[in-house]
Amino acid sequence: MTWKEKVHEVIYEADTKAGKVFDVALFIIIVASLVLVILDSVEHISLEYHTLFVTLEWIITIFFTIEYILRVISIKKPKNYIFSFYGIVDFLSTIPLYVSLIFASSGALLSLRALRLLRVFRVFKLVRYTGAGSSVAVALRKSIPKILIFLYSVVIISFIAGTVMYIVEGPENGYTSIPTGIYWAIVTLTTVGFGDIHPVTPLGQFIATIIMLLGYGVIAVPTGIVTAEMTKENTRKNTQVCSNCGEADHRDSAEFCHNCGDSLHKEQEKEIENED
Repeated sequence: MTWKEKVHEVIYEADTKAGKVFDVALFIIIVASLVLVILDSVEHISLEYHTLFVTLEWIITIFFTIEYILRVISIKKPKNYIFSFYGIVDFLSTIPLYVSLIFASSGALLSLRALRLLRVFRVFKLVRYTGAGSSVAVALRKSIPKILIFLYSVVIISFIAGTVMYIVEGPENGYTSIPTGIYWAIVTLTTVGFGDIHPVTPLGQFIATIIMLLGYGVIAVPTGIVTAEMTKENTRKNTQVCSNCGEADHRDSAEFCHNCGDSLHKEQEKEIENED
């Protein structure tokens, strides 16, 4: 096994001892980085511990820089990682401190460090979380068309209800225009209920009652749609990441990458050949 393959196994895989140790260490460093970002935003704490915060931030940034470089060079097709979602997140969350050295007015870019929070989701590729995470992601993706149709229906109901309330209540009761009525309908339908506008007439109050009851459906329907899709998605996924193209989310029984067809078990195959 070459050193690149060993590095790939450690930083991309979570089903080996070294991979799990790396992911746990990465998680701890990400959390520490976020704590620094939060504390640094508190003025009196930042002034008192400014030097310490800067030193720790440089240490963490250098670690992330090395990690980013290793991720790039340990995969055969680096651009697949560089232009992936997590590749872009890794890059944007690492460069702010370097940019601040060149451009003194770029301090606002340091807020991009908060993007490191998204890196926590990569750590959750650990075996115990992979199946659940994949099921939720697939269920949400498949639910989008149904949820969009539902939201379209909610918009139509809000438009009709807002127009009716404008006619029933009128400007004298705060419903000065149809957009104002639509605003009230959306606030009521979503069960937020700011209370800045409310119906006064008996008919208006009756309509408001109907809208409020419909509001429970606004909460329940999307939840039911996603839950129904989740019950269909029960395929377990492993933590294998293709060393050729960087594709993840393979099935437990997969022997080859579903994206490029490369073997997912090159290291094991080489070990068996060496033993023979």
